[in-house]
Amino acid sequence: MSALMFTPRALYEDVAELLRQRIFQRLLEPGSWIDELKIAEELGISRTPLREALKVLATEGLVTMKVRRGAYVTEVSEKDLRDVYHLLALMESDAARVVAQNATAQQMAQIQAQHLALENAVGDRDKFFEINQAFHHLLLDMSDNKWRSQIVADLRKVMKLNRHHSLFKDGRIEQSLAEHRAIVEALLQKQPELAAERMSAHFSNGLEAAQ
Repeated sequence: MSALMFTPRALYEDVAELLRQRIFQRLLEPGSWIDELKIAEELGISRTPLREALKVLATEGLVTMKVRRGAYVTEVSEKDLRDVYHLLALMESDAARVVAQNATAQQMAQIQAQHLALENAVGDRDKFFEINQAFHHLLLDMSDNKWRSQIVADLRKVMKLNRHHSLFKDGRIEQSLAEHRAIVEALLQKQPELAAERMSAHFSNGLEAAQ
């Protein structure tokens, strides 16, 4: 089989992204063994860049390396989920606090526009999920702390391993939207502690729906 065409960046990075997407799409199920030989043959590559890619995914928490048994797609336990949501609540509530304190009028207008897009996406679950993610990314970008943003990005990757995403449960989209309205209201009113409190509550409710 001919090798796939990859971009000029390091081969293992392309392989890592390909496997990452397969994991998110459930083509590689949580708990399943990753057949290195089969994947290497499929992609037309040696096992060296594949193993480097698996190391990257292991640092992100998406893959678990087991001694003498190889790599497995990580299974998320209830405790894992609680721990991830707890850390996300800490990181993102702090970001909301910073944005409420420091955001410019132009940035506040961006927040309002993003929230309006979320309001208009209520009838489309996939679009709502996408815009919801973008809203959270926007606040993180505005809070201007690359280390916090990196931590959140890795935590959200692990959260995607959860089989039943909280937004897809009955009534959760409407509840999430109401929570977003409350967060935006606190941001526009420049109330840092209230914004942080409402963001934290947003994640607490999300965890309850995800379990």
